[in-house]
Amino acid sequence: MTAYEIENYALAEVEKLLNEVGKSLRDYSTMLYPDEAFLQHSCNRLIEEETSYDKVDMKTQHDRLHSNLNSEQFKVYQSIITSVNSQYGGLYFVYGSGGCGKTYLWKTLCCRLRSEGKIVLPVASSGITAVLLPGGRTAHSRFQIPIKLDQYSVAGINHGSDIAELIKKTSLIIWDEAPMQHIYGFEAVDRSFRDIMSSVDPKRKNLPFRGITVVFGGDFRQILPFIPKASRSEVVNASLNQSRLWDFCTVFLLLRNMRLGSGISHAHNKKIAEFSKWVLDVGDGKIPNIHPNEFHSNPEILIPRKYLIEDYISSVKSIIDVTYPYFTKNMSSQAYLKERAILTPTNAIVDNINSHLLEFIPGTSHTYLSQDSIDDVYGDIFYNLPVVPD
Repeated sequence: MTAYEIENYALAEVEKLLNEVGKSLRDYSTMLYPDEAFLQHSCNRLIEEETSYDKVDMKTQHDRLHSNLNSEQFKVYQSIITSVNSQYGGLYFVYGSGGCGKTYLWKTLCCRLRSEGKIVLPVASSGITAVLLPGGRTAHSRFQIPIKLDQYSVAGINHGSDIAELIKKTSLIIWDEAPMQHIYGFEAVDRSFRDIMSSVDPKRKNLPFRGITVVFGGDFRQILPFIPKASRSEVVNASLNQSRLWDFCTVFLLLRNMRLGSGISHAHNKKIAEFSKWVLDVGDGKIPNIHPNEFHSNPEILIPRKYLIEDYISSVKSIIDVTYPYFTKNMSSQAYLKERAILTPTNAIVDNINSHLLEFIPGTSHTYLSQDSIDDVYGDIFYNLPVVPD
């Protein structure tokens, strides 16, 4: 390595460190500035990770997925691809209940852009949903959103960092289950993006997320932001559609439920369609209240008996038997487990169901406890940490 190369590599590292604190070697008149080739040479693990997809495989997957898009999905697909190609961004919200093909659409978009060598960042507000996205991460993890948020919060992304450089090269961001995220989370990311992208194109300074195309997805009839001890109005006001960003959103509706034709017979499909409609009517508030002449903050509705498991001796066992038939024979099958889930309102019921299922699994079970916070009771949190022997 020549003296010239050594000098430029060293200057490039200094420039990177200065960028992290919002400075540059150009701010100091007596300092040399490295050649651009050496600045671009430094390895960015995040960019390499997002550009390492097999383009041929992505193209093959895209062609297969694209051929099965319905008319509603195709309209969204075309609008987003046009927005990405324009390089002046856009903000979209894809509104659809479960089964309307949002995840299928996300996969198609990811494959299309990755087959062209472009960067797509799929994120979700929950870890479970993030797993379903190709290369998905939680929004908090990807964008370093603070745990404690207020109206002035910004994401923890520094100038010159790997994530900042990744964002500058990003063509599309897909944010699934967006209604679950607090309004401050979106606005914190938007502030950070405007700051980071300020050096890319000044013409985009007034655009949301500084001109990167962002697609939100979800269903406002499902889980809204969780705020402890908050009133209904506080929760509603913390939702995405109350943000200043919502004014820039183009909303698409996915109404066609792709699961309604998955039954084993015409009669089975009809039952699935009836149940799906009933669930949507519950979410839309169309099911009449049992007490129409009384005010209830949580109205009570009548559930049709055909949707109930009426076994009052052991209701949990009945639910398990219906949801997981022949469990011991199929518990090692990924396909069997992926097609089934039991949703519960409380963790206590989760523990009850898990205890019943563990009884069917051979072997010895172990319980590992964890803690997600530490109380600074004695003035020094380190006294509360367990001592690990050497």
